[in-house]
Amino acid sequence: FLYDAKKPLHLAYAIPDHPWVDSADGAAVRISMTVAAPGTAEGILDKVDSEEAREDGENEVTLVRSGGTLAPNLQIGADLTSCIPLRSNGDMANHGVIRGGDGFLVPEVDLSSLGYPKREGIEKHLRPILNGSDLTGLSRLNYVIDLFGLDEFQVRDRYPEIYQWVLTRVRPKRLNNKRATRRDNWWLFNESVPKLRNMLAGLPRFISTSETAKHRIFVFLDQSVLPEHKLVNIASDDASVLGVLSSSIHVAWALACGSRLEDRPVYVKTTCFETFSFPALEEGPLKQRIRDLGERLDAHRKARQEAHPELTLTGIYNVLEKLRAEEPLTDKEKKIHDDGLVTILKQIHDDLDAAVYEAYGWSDILEARRALPNVYDFATGNVTMVDLDRAAFDAHMRECEEAIEQELLKRLVALNHERAEEEKRGLIRWLRPQYQAPDATPKPEQKEIDLGEDSSQSKIDNPQSAIVNPTAWPSALSAQVTAIQKLLPATGPDPAALAGHFGKRTKARVQQIAEILKTLEGLGKL
Repeated sequence: FLYDAKKPLHLAYAIPDHPWVDSADGAAVRISMTVAAPGTAEGILDKVDSEEAREDGENEVTLVRSGGTLAPNLQIGADLTSCIPLRSNGDMANHGVIRGGDGFLVPEVDLSSLGYPKREGIEKHLRPILNGSDLTGLSRLNYVIDLFGLDEFQVRDRYPEIYQWVLTRVRPKRLNNKRATRRDNWWLFNESVPKLRNMLAGLPRFISTSETAKHRIFVFLDQSVLPEHKLVNIASDDASVLGVLSSSIHVAWALACGSRLEDRPVYVKTTCFETFSFPALEEGPLKQRIRDLGERLDAHRKARQEAHPELTLTGIYNVLEKLRAEEPLTDKEKKIHDDGLVTILKQIHDDLDAAVYEAYGWSDILEARRALPNVYDFATGNVTMVDLDRAAFDAHMRECEEAIEQELLKRLVALNHERAEEEKRGLIRWLRPQYQAPDATPKPEQKEIDLGEDSSQSKIDNPQSAIVNPTAWPSALSAQVTAIQKLLPATGPDPAALAGHFGKRTKARVQQIAEILKTLEGLGKL
Protein backbone atom coordinates (compact mmCIF):
# COMPACT_ATOMS: atom_id res chain seq x y z
CA PHE A 1 0.00 0.00 0.00
CA LEU A 2 2.94 2.36 0.53
CA TYR A 3 3.43 2.47 -3.25
CA ASP A 4 -0.22 2.61 -4.33
CA ALA A 5 -0.25 5.46 -6.85
CA LYS A 6 -3.94 6.22 -6.27
CA LYS A 7 -4.05 6.00 -2.47
CA PRO A 8 -0.47 6.17 -1.17
CA LEU A 9 0.47 5.77 2.46
CA HIS A 10 3.59 6.91 4.24
CA LEU A 11 5.16 5.94 7.53
CA ALA A 12 4.63 8.88 9.87
CA TYR A 13 6.31 7.37 12.91
CA ALA A 14 8.41 4.30 13.77
CA ILE A 15 10.44 2.69 16.53
CA PRO A 16 12.31 -0.24 14.93
CA ASP A 17 13.62 -2.03 18.04
CA HIS A 18 12.11 -1.40 21.47
CA PRO A 19 12.18 -3.60 24.61
CA TRP A 20 8.86 -4.93 25.92
CA VAL A 21 8.18 -6.93 29.07
CA ASP A 22 4.98 -8.96 29.58
CA SER A 23 3.73 -7.98 33.05
CA ALA A 24 1.94 -11.34 33.44
CA ASP A 25 4.82 -13.78 33.03
CA GLY A 26 7.81 -11.47 32.67
CA ALA A 27 8.69 -12.58 29.13
CA ALA A 28 11.12 -10.09 27.56
CA VAL A 29 10.93 -9.51 23.80
CA ARG A 30 11.80 -6.82 21.26
CA ILE A 31 9.09 -5.09 19.26
CA SER A 32 8.73 -2.56 16.45
CA MET A 33 6.01 0.09 16.36
CA THR A 34 4.82 2.03 13.32
CA VAL A 35 2.19 4.59 12.44
CA ALA A 36 1.05 5.02 8.83
CA ALA A 37 -0.78 8.04 7.41
CA PRO A 38 -2.39 8.86 4.05
CA GLY A 39 -0.40 10.66 1.35
CA THR A 40 3.34 11.18 0.99
CA ALA A 41 5.35 13.02 3.64
CA GLU A 42 8.32 12.71 5.93
CA GLY A 43 8.13 10.85 9.23
CA ILE A 44 9.72 10.63 12.66
CA LEU A 45 12.10 7.84 13.66
CA ASP A 46 12.86 7.08 17.30
CA LYS A 47 15.82 4.78 18.00
CA VAL A 48 16.73 3.29 21.35
CA ASP A 49 19.92 4.99 22.54
CA SER A 50 20.13 3.32 25.95
CA GLU A 51 18.02 1.15 28.23
CA GLU A 52 18.25 0.28 31.90
CA ALA A 53 16.26 -2.32 33.84
CA ARG A 54 14.16 -0.99 36.74
CA GLU A 55 13.17 -2.76 39.95
CA ASP A 56 9.59 -3.26 38.73
CA GLY A 57 10.84 -5.31 35.77
CA GLU A 58 10.28 -2.57 33.19
CA ASN A 59 13.03 -0.80 31.24
CA GLU A 60 14.03 2.84 31.40
CA VAL A 61 14.56 3.72 27.74
CA THR A 62 16.24 6.76 26.20
CA LEU A 63 15.30 7.51 22.58
CA VAL A 64 17.11 9.50 19.91
CA ARG A 65 14.78 11.18 17.41
CA SER A 66 15.41 12.01 13.76
CA GLY A 67 13.21 12.99 10.83
CA GLY A 68 13.03 12.27 7.12
CA THR A 69 11.55 9.82 4.63
CA LEU A 70 10.86 6.54 6.44
CA ALA A 71 11.46 3.42 4.35
CA PRO A 72 9.61 0.11 4.97
CA ASN A 73 12.77 -1.23 6.62
CA LEU A 74 12.16 1.43 9.31
CA GLN A 75 15.23 3.44 8.42
CA ILE A 76 15.55 7.04 7.29
CA GLY A 77 17.29 7.43 3.98
CA ALA A 78 17.40 5.38 0.82
CA ASP A 79 14.38 3.14 0.31
CA LEU A 80 16.21 -0.01 -0.76
CA THR A 81 13.02 -2.07 -0.69
CA SER A 82 11.61 -0.07 -3.60
CA CYS A 83 14.28 -1.36 -6.00
CA ILE A 84 13.41 -4.05 -8.52
CA PRO A 85 15.57 -6.58 -10.40
CA LEU A 86 16.79 -5.22 -13.73
CA ARG A 87 16.55 -7.18 -16.96
CA SER A 88 20.04 -5.93 -17.84
CA ASN A 89 21.43 -8.13 -15.05
CA GLY A 90 19.14 -11.09 -15.66
CA ASP A 91 20.52 -14.62 -16.17
CA MET A 92 23.98 -13.47 -15.16
CA ALA A 93 24.37 -14.75 -11.58
CA ASN A 94 23.79 -18.11 -9.95
CA HIS A 95 24.96 -20.35 -7.13
CA GLY A 96 27.24 -23.31 -7.67
CA VAL A 97 26.53 -27.03 -7.43
CA ILE A 98 25.43 -29.03 -4.39
CA ARG A 99 27.45 -32.26 -4.33
CA GLY A 100 25.46 -34.32 -1.88
CA GLY A 101 28.34 -36.07 -0.16
CA ASP A 102 32.13 -36.14 0.11
CA GLY A 103 32.28 -39.32 -2.00
CA PHE A 104 32.58 -37.13 -5.10
CA LEU A 105 35.73 -35.40 -3.80
CA VAL A 106 39.11 -36.63 -5.04
CA PRO A 107 42.40 -35.50 -3.44
CA GLU A 108 44.96 -34.39 -6.01
CA VAL A 109 47.23 -37.34 -5.18
CA ASP A 110 44.52 -39.81 -6.30
CA LEU A 111 43.89 -38.30 -9.74
CA SER A 112 46.26 -40.54 -11.67
CA SER A 113 44.60 -43.69 -10.32
CA LEU A 114 41.37 -42.52 -11.97
CA GLY A 115 42.96 -42.09 -15.40
CA TYR A 116 43.68 -38.37 -15.18
CA PRO A 117 44.89 -36.84 -17.45
CA LYS A 118 45.50 -39.70 -19.89
CA ARG A 119 41.96 -40.85 -20.55
CA GLU A 120 40.36 -38.77 -23.32
CA GLY A 121 37.76 -36.25 -22.16
CA ILE A 122 38.33 -36.94 -18.49
CA GLU A 123 39.13 -33.27 -17.72
CA LYS A 124 35.41 -32.54 -18.19
CA HIS A 125 34.57 -34.91 -15.35
CA LEU A 126 37.50 -34.49 -12.96
CA ARG A 127 37.57 -30.78 -12.16
CA PRO A 128 39.00 -28.50 -9.49
CA ILE A 129 36.26 -27.50 -7.04
CA LEU A 130 36.05 -24.47 -4.76
CA ASN A 131 33.69 -23.42 -1.99
CA GLY A 132 33.49 -20.15 -0.07
CA SER A 133 36.22 -21.12 2.41
CA ASP A 134 38.52 -22.17 -0.44
CA LEU A 135 38.07 -18.76 -2.01
CA THR A 136 38.67 -16.58 1.05
CA GLY A 137 40.84 -18.93 3.14
CA LEU A 138 43.25 -21.77 2.43
CA SER A 139 42.06 -23.99 -0.43
CA ARG A 140 41.57 -27.74 0.08
CA LEU A 141 43.10 -28.33 -3.39
CA ASN A 142 40.41 -30.92 -4.09
CA TYR A 143 39.07 -32.20 -7.38
CA VAL A 144 35.51 -33.40 -7.87
CA ILE A 145 33.92 -36.11 -9.99
CA ASP A 146 31.33 -34.30 -12.11
CA LEU A 147 29.34 -36.73 -14.26
CA PHE A 148 26.66 -34.30 -15.43
CA GLY A 149 25.39 -35.28 -18.90
CA LEU A 150 26.32 -38.98 -18.59
CA ASP A 151 24.11 -41.94 -17.75
CA GLU A 152 25.28 -44.80 -15.54
CA PHE A 153 26.33 -47.03 -18.44
CA GLN A 154 28.32 -44.27 -20.16
CA VAL A 155 30.22 -43.68 -16.94
CA ARG A 156 30.93 -47.41 -16.52
CA ASP A 157 32.09 -47.93 -20.11
CA ARG A 158 34.10 -44.72 -20.62
CA TYR A 159 35.56 -44.16 -17.16
CA PRO A 160 35.61 -47.51 -15.30
CA GLU A 161 37.98 -46.25 -12.57
CA ILE A 162 35.68 -43.32 -11.82
CA TYR A 163 32.65 -45.63 -11.92
CA GLN A 164 34.11 -47.89 -9.27
CA TRP A 165 35.02 -44.84 -7.13
CA VAL A 166 31.46 -43.49 -7.04
CA LEU A 167 29.95 -47.00 -6.89
CA THR A 168 31.75 -47.69 -3.62
CA ARG A 169 31.79 -44.18 -2.11
CA VAL A 170 28.56 -42.52 -3.29
CA ARG A 171 25.97 -45.18 -4.13
CA PRO A 172 25.67 -46.80 -0.67
CA LYS A 173 24.64 -43.48 0.90
CA ARG A 174 22.19 -42.68 -1.90
CA LEU A 175 20.20 -45.95 -1.80
CA ASN A 176 18.05 -44.73 1.09
CA ASN A 177 17.57 -41.19 -0.16
CA LYS A 178 13.92 -40.15 0.11
CA ARG A 179 14.02 -38.28 -3.21
CA ALA A 180 13.64 -40.70 -6.12
CA THR A 181 15.63 -38.55 -8.54
CA ARG A 182 18.64 -38.57 -6.23
CA ARG A 183 18.26 -42.26 -5.39
CA ASP A 184 17.90 -43.33 -9.02
CA ASN A 185 20.60 -40.99 -10.38
CA TRP A 186 23.07 -41.76 -7.60
CA TRP A 187 26.21 -40.94 -9.68
CA LEU A 188 25.08 -37.30 -10.14
CA PHE A 189 25.18 -34.38 -7.71
CA ASN A 190 22.16 -33.48 -5.61
CA GLU A 191 21.99 -30.27 -7.66
CA SER A 192 24.01 -30.05 -10.88
CA VAL A 193 22.68 -26.54 -11.69
CA PRO A 194 22.39 -26.79 -15.50
CA LYS A 195 21.36 -23.12 -15.63
CA LEU A 196 24.76 -22.05 -14.32
CA ARG A 197 26.52 -24.36 -16.75
CA ASN A 198 24.62 -22.75 -19.61
CA MET A 199 25.56 -19.28 -18.35
CA LEU A 200 29.27 -20.14 -18.20
CA ALA A 201 29.45 -22.09 -21.49
CA GLY A 202 32.12 -20.68 -23.78
CA LEU A 203 33.66 -18.34 -21.20
CA PRO A 204 37.38 -18.76 -20.45
CA ARG A 205 36.78 -17.45 -16.92
CA PHE A 206 34.01 -16.09 -14.72
CA ILE A 207 33.59 -13.89 -11.63
CA SER A 208 32.90 -15.42 -8.24
CA THR A 209 32.33 -14.26 -4.65
CA SER A 210 31.72 -16.13 -1.41
CA GLU A 211 28.06 -15.84 -0.44
CA THR A 212 28.94 -15.36 3.24
CA ALA A 213 32.16 -13.56 4.10
CA LYS A 214 33.58 -10.80 6.26
CA HIS A 215 34.89 -8.93 3.21
CA ARG A 216 33.09 -8.62 -0.13
CA ILE A 217 35.74 -9.83 -2.60
CA PHE A 218 35.23 -10.71 -6.29
CA VAL A 219 37.74 -12.84 -8.17
CA PHE A 220 38.13 -14.48 -11.56
CA LEU A 221 37.98 -18.28 -11.64
CA ASP A 222 39.16 -20.35 -14.58
CA GLN A 223 36.47 -22.11 -16.64
CA SER A 224 37.84 -25.48 -15.50
CA VAL A 225 36.82 -24.74 -11.89
CA LEU A 226 33.47 -26.01 -10.63
CA PRO A 227 32.03 -23.68 -7.97
CA GLU A 228 30.07 -25.04 -5.02
CA HIS A 229 26.74 -23.76 -3.73
CA LYS A 230 28.13 -21.14 -1.34
CA LEU A 231 29.75 -19.26 -4.21
CA VAL A 232 27.73 -16.70 -6.16
CA ASN A 233 28.99 -16.70 -9.74
CA ILE A 234 28.64 -13.96 -12.37
CA ALA A 235 28.80 -15.09 -15.98
CA SER A 236 31.21 -12.49 -17.31
CA ASP A 237 34.88 -12.60 -18.27
CA ASP A 238 35.04 -8.80 -18.60
CA ALA A 239 37.40 -7.20 -16.08
CA SER A 240 35.41 -3.96 -16.25
CA VAL A 241 32.50 -5.85 -14.64
CA LEU A 242 34.82 -7.24 -11.98
CA GLY A 243 36.17 -3.72 -11.46
CA VAL A 244 32.74 -2.19 -10.83
CA LEU A 245 31.72 -5.06 -8.54
CA SER A 246 34.96 -4.62 -6.57
CA SER A 247 34.43 -0.88 -6.09
CA SER A 248 33.30 0.59 -2.77
CA ILE A 249 30.08 1.65 -4.55
CA HIS A 250 28.96 -1.93 -5.10
CA VAL A 251 30.34 -3.10 -1.75
CA ALA A 252 28.21 -0.46 0.04
CA TRP A 253 25.17 -1.55 -1.99
CA ALA A 254 25.78 -5.23 -1.22
CA LEU A 255 26.13 -4.55 2.51
CA ALA A 256 22.92 -2.51 2.56
CA CYS A 257 20.84 -4.86 0.38
CA GLY A 258 22.15 -8.21 1.60
CA SER A 259 21.45 -10.12 4.78
CA ARG A 260 23.66 -11.30 7.63
CA LEU A 261 24.71 -14.63 9.13
CA GLU A 262 25.73 -13.80 12.69
CA ASP A 263 28.33 -11.05 12.17
CA ARG A 264 29.09 -11.86 8.52
CA PRO A 265 27.45 -10.18 5.53
CA VAL A 266 25.60 -12.43 3.08
CA TYR A 267 25.55 -11.63 -0.65
CA VAL A 268 21.99 -12.26 -1.87
CA LYS A 269 22.10 -12.37 -5.65
CA THR A 270 18.50 -11.21 -6.15
CA THR A 271 18.84 -8.06 -4.02
CA CYS A 272 22.59 -7.35 -4.22
CA PHE A 273 23.33 -8.13 -7.89
CA GLU A 274 20.11 -8.15 -9.87
CA THR A 275 18.96 -4.73 -8.60
CA PHE A 276 22.39 -3.08 -8.97
CA SER A 277 22.76 -0.45 -11.69
CA PHE A 278 26.10 -0.56 -13.48
CA PRO A 279 27.40 2.75 -14.91
CA ALA A 280 26.25 3.42 -18.47
CA LEU A 281 29.59 3.40 -20.27
CA GLU A 282 30.29 2.83 -23.93
CA GLU A 283 33.66 1.44 -24.94
CA GLY A 284 36.22 4.18 -24.45
CA PRO A 285 39.17 5.34 -22.30
CA LEU A 286 37.28 5.38 -19.00
CA LYS A 287 35.77 1.91 -19.37
CA GLN A 288 39.18 0.61 -20.47
CA ARG A 289 40.77 2.18 -17.39
CA ILE A 290 38.27 0.34 -15.16
CA ARG A 291 38.96 -2.86 -17.10
CA ASP A 292 42.73 -2.47 -16.72
CA LEU A 293 42.41 -1.81 -12.99
CA GLY A 294 40.14 -4.85 -12.61
CA GLU A 295 42.80 -6.98 -14.31
CA ARG A 296 45.52 -5.49 -12.07
CA LEU A 297 43.47 -6.14 -8.94
CA ASP A 298 42.85 -9.80 -9.79
CA ALA A 299 46.44 -10.42 -10.99
CA HIS A 300 48.01 -8.74 -7.95
CA ARG A 301 46.15 -10.89 -5.44
CA LYS A 302 46.77 -14.11 -7.37
CA ALA A 303 50.49 -13.34 -7.75
CA ARG A 304 50.94 -12.66 -4.03
CA GLN A 305 49.10 -15.85 -3.08
CA GLU A 306 51.14 -17.87 -5.56
CA ALA A 307 54.36 -16.47 -4.10
CA HIS A 308 53.14 -17.00 -0.51
CA PRO A 309 50.71 -19.97 -0.42
CA GLU A 310 49.85 -19.34 3.26
CA LEU A 311 48.29 -15.96 2.40
CA THR A 312 44.49 -15.81 2.45
CA LEU A 313 42.21 -13.16 1.00
CA THR A 314 40.59 -12.75 4.41
CA GLY A 315 43.97 -12.09 5.99
CA ILE A 316 44.98 -9.64 3.28
CA TYR A 317 41.74 -7.67 3.52
CA ASN A 318 41.87 -7.68 7.34
CA VAL A 319 45.18 -5.84 7.02
CA LEU A 320 43.79 -3.54 4.32
CA GLU A 321 40.92 -2.65 6.67
CA LYS A 322 43.38 -1.72 9.42
CA LEU A 323 45.44 0.35 6.99
CA ARG A 324 42.36 2.36 6.05
CA ALA A 325 41.50 2.86 9.71
CA GLU A 326 45.14 3.88 10.38
CA GLU A 327 45.39 1.29 13.16
CA PRO A 328 48.75 -0.24 14.18
CA LEU A 329 49.61 -3.68 12.81
CA THR A 330 50.73 -6.66 14.86
CA ASP A 331 53.88 -8.55 13.86
CA LYS A 332 51.73 -11.18 12.13
CA GLU A 333 49.82 -8.50 10.26
CA LYS A 334 53.05 -6.77 9.23
CA LYS A 335 54.18 -10.01 7.59
CA ILE A 336 50.86 -10.31 5.75
CA HIS A 337 51.24 -6.66 4.69
CA ASP A 338 54.72 -7.25 3.32
CA ASP A 339 54.00 -10.62 1.66
CA GLY A 340 50.70 -9.40 0.21
CA LEU A 341 52.02 -5.95 -0.79
CA VAL A 342 48.84 -4.62 0.81
CA THR A 343 49.71 -0.93 0.42
CA ILE A 344 49.92 -1.50 -3.35
CA LEU A 345 46.57 -3.34 -3.18
CA LYS A 346 45.14 -0.29 -1.41
CA GLN A 347 46.41 1.95 -4.21
CA ILE A 348 44.76 -0.26 -6.82
CA HIS A 349 41.44 -0.14 -4.95
CA ASP A 350 41.70 3.64 -4.53
CA ASP A 351 42.40 4.12 -8.25
CA LEU A 352 39.55 1.77 -9.11
CA ASP A 353 37.15 3.67 -6.84
CA ALA A 354 38.11 6.97 -8.45
CA ALA A 355 37.46 5.57 -11.94
CA VAL A 356 34.13 3.96 -11.03
CA TYR A 357 32.87 7.08 -9.23
CA GLU A 358 33.82 9.07 -12.32
CA ALA A 359 31.90 6.60 -14.48
CA TYR A 360 28.77 7.30 -12.45
CA GLY A 361 29.44 11.04 -12.41
CA TRP A 362 29.58 10.96 -8.60
CA SER A 363 33.14 12.04 -7.87
CA ASP A 364 31.73 14.50 -5.32
CA ILE A 365 31.08 11.55 -2.99
CA LEU A 366 34.78 10.71 -3.06
CA GLU A 367 35.55 14.36 -2.36
CA ALA A 368 33.24 14.19 0.66
CA ARG A 369 35.10 11.14 1.97
CA ARG A 370 38.47 12.80 1.44
CA ALA A 371 37.29 15.92 3.29
CA LEU A 372 36.55 14.01 6.52
CA PRO A 373 36.39 14.93 9.36
CA ASN A 374 35.46 18.25 7.76
CA VAL A 375 31.95 18.47 6.30
CA TYR A 376 31.39 18.46 2.52
CA ASP A 377 28.27 20.19 1.15
CA PHE A 378 26.90 18.17 -1.79
CA ALA A 379 24.82 21.11 -3.03
CA THR A 380 27.69 23.61 -3.28
CA GLY A 381 30.86 21.56 -3.07
CA ASN A 382 32.00 23.72 -0.13
CA VAL A 383 33.93 22.25 2.80
CA THR A 384 33.23 23.40 6.37
CA MET A 385 36.18 23.00 8.71
CA VAL A 386 35.45 21.49 12.12
CA ASP A 387 37.48 21.55 15.33
CA LEU A 388 36.55 18.70 17.67
CA ASP A 389 37.91 17.31 20.90
CA ARG A 390 38.62 13.61 20.99
CA ALA A 391 35.39 12.79 22.82
CA ALA A 392 33.24 14.16 20.00
CA PHE A 393 35.44 13.02 17.11
CA ASP A 394 34.26 9.40 16.82
CA ALA A 395 30.56 10.31 16.96
CA HIS A 396 31.07 13.06 14.37
CA MET A 397 32.90 10.66 12.02
CA ARG A 398 30.12 8.08 12.31
CA GLU A 399 27.51 10.70 11.49
CA CYS A 400 29.47 11.97 8.48
CA GLU A 401 30.20 8.50 7.12
CA GLU A 402 26.55 7.50 7.51
CA ALA A 403 25.42 10.68 5.73
CA ILE A 404 27.84 10.03 2.84
CA GLU A 405 26.74 6.40 2.56
CA GLN A 406 23.06 7.42 2.55
CA GLU A 407 23.78 9.92 -0.23
CA LEU A 408 25.37 7.12 -2.27
CA LEU A 409 22.52 4.69 -1.59
CA LYS A 410 19.88 7.30 -2.46
CA ARG A 411 21.56 7.86 -5.83
CA LEU A 412 21.76 4.12 -6.49
CA VAL A 413 18.08 3.70 -5.61
CA ALA A 414 17.16 6.59 -7.92
CA LEU A 415 19.30 5.05 -10.67
CA ASN A 416 17.56 1.69 -10.23
CA HIS A 417 14.18 3.43 -10.67
CA GLU A 418 15.50 5.28 -13.73
CA ARG A 419 16.82 2.08 -15.31
CA ALA A 420 13.55 0.28 -14.60
CA GLU A 421 11.68 3.02 -16.46
CA GLU A 422 14.15 2.79 -19.34
CA GLU A 423 13.59 -0.95 -19.57
CA LYS A 424 9.83 -0.41 -19.75
CA ARG A 425 10.50 1.75 -22.82
CA GLY A 426 12.70 -0.95 -24.36
CA LEU A 427 16.16 0.40 -23.51
CA ILE A 428 17.99 -2.45 -21.77
CA ARG A 429 21.67 -2.00 -20.97
CA TRP A 430 22.62 -5.69 -21.20
CA LEU A 431 25.79 -6.69 -19.35
CA ARG A 432 26.50 -9.44 -21.89
CA PRO A 433 24.23 -8.83 -24.87
CA GLN A 434 25.55 -11.67 -27.02
CA TYR A 435 24.39 -14.13 -24.35
CA GLN A 436 21.42 -12.33 -22.79
CA ALA A 437 19.80 -11.02 -25.97
CA PRO A 438 21.31 -12.89 -28.95
CA ASP A 439 18.28 -12.20 -31.14
CA ALA A 440 18.21 -8.46 -30.45
CA THR A 441 18.58 -6.33 -33.57
CA PRO A 442 21.94 -4.53 -33.48
CA LYS A 443 21.69 -0.79 -33.39
CA PRO A 444 22.56 0.87 -36.73
CA GLU A 445 25.62 3.08 -36.76
CA GLN A 446 24.83 6.79 -36.80
CA LYS A 447 26.86 8.37 -39.58
CA GLU A 448 27.60 12.07 -39.82
CA ILE A 449 26.40 13.69 -43.07
CA ASP A 450 28.23 16.68 -44.47
CA LEU A 451 25.51 19.28 -45.06
CA GLY A 452 27.72 22.20 -45.96
CA GLU A 453 29.31 25.09 -44.07
CA ASP A 454 26.55 25.23 -41.43
CA SER A 455 26.66 21.49 -40.89
CA SER A 456 26.80 21.77 -37.07
CA GLN A 457 23.44 23.58 -36.99
CA SER A 458 22.00 21.15 -39.53
CA LYS A 459 23.00 18.24 -37.30
CA ILE A 460 21.07 19.79 -34.43
CA ASP A 461 17.91 20.02 -36.51
CA ASN A 462 18.36 16.64 -38.17
CA PRO A 463 16.16 14.07 -36.40
CA GLN A 464 18.31 11.26 -37.82
CA SER A 465 21.21 12.41 -35.64
CA ALA A 466 19.38 11.50 -32.43
CA ILE A 467 20.57 8.43 -30.53
CA VAL A 468 18.55 5.22 -30.88
CA ASN A 469 16.47 4.47 -27.73
CA PRO A 470 17.16 7.88 -26.14
CA THR A 471 16.84 8.61 -22.41
CA ALA A 472 13.91 10.79 -21.42
CA TRP A 473 14.87 14.39 -20.63
CA PRO A 474 14.15 14.95 -16.90
CA SER A 475 11.68 17.66 -15.99
CA ALA A 476 13.45 18.86 -12.81
CA LEU A 477 16.61 20.95 -13.14
CA SER A 478 18.45 18.95 -10.47
CA ALA A 479 17.70 15.72 -12.33
CA GLN A 480 18.86 17.32 -15.60
CA VAL A 481 22.19 18.24 -14.00
CA THR A 482 22.60 14.71 -12.63
CA ALA A 483 21.82 13.19 -16.04
CA ILE A 484 24.37 15.43 -17.75
CA GLN A 485 27.05 14.58 -15.18
CA LYS A 486 26.52 10.85 -15.78
CA LEU A 487 27.08 11.25 -19.52
CA LEU A 488 30.08 13.59 -19.36
CA PRO A 489 32.76 10.88 -18.93
CA ALA A 490 31.68 9.14 -22.12
CA THR A 491 30.53 12.13 -24.19
CA GLY A 492 32.58 15.11 -23.03
CA PRO A 493 31.25 18.68 -22.65
CA ASP A 494 29.69 18.79 -26.11
CA PRO A 495 26.14 20.23 -25.90
CA ALA A 496 25.02 18.77 -29.24
CA ALA A 497 26.39 15.29 -28.47
CA LEU A 498 24.81 15.34 -25.01
CA ALA A 499 21.47 16.48 -26.45
CA GLY A 500 21.47 13.45 -28.73
CA HIS A 501 21.22 11.17 -25.71
CA PHE A 502 17.80 12.67 -24.97
CA GLY A 503 16.21 12.38 -28.39
CA LYS A 504 16.16 14.97 -31.15
CA ARG A 505 18.92 17.59 -30.93
CA THR A 506 16.76 20.70 -30.92
CA LYS A 507 18.21 24.20 -30.64
CA ALA A 508 16.43 24.77 -27.34
CA ARG A 509 17.73 21.51 -25.83
CA VAL A 510 21.31 22.19 -26.93
CA GLN A 511 21.15 25.73 -25.50
CA GLN A 512 19.70 24.40 -22.24
CA ILE A 513 22.51 21.86 -21.90
CA ALA A 514 25.10 24.51 -22.77
CA GLU A 515 23.83 26.62 -19.84
CA ILE A 516 24.09 23.62 -17.49
CA LEU A 517 27.66 22.98 -18.65
CA LYS A 518 28.53 26.62 -18.08
CA THR A 519 27.17 26.43 -14.52
CA LEU A 520 29.09 23.21 -13.81
CA GLU A 521 32.25 24.83 -15.11
CA GLY A 522 31.69 27.82 -12.82
CA LEU A 523 31.36 25.44 -9.85
CA GLY A 524 34.60 23.71 -10.78
CA LYS A 525 32.85 20.41 -11.60
CA LEU A 526 33.71 20.33 -15.29
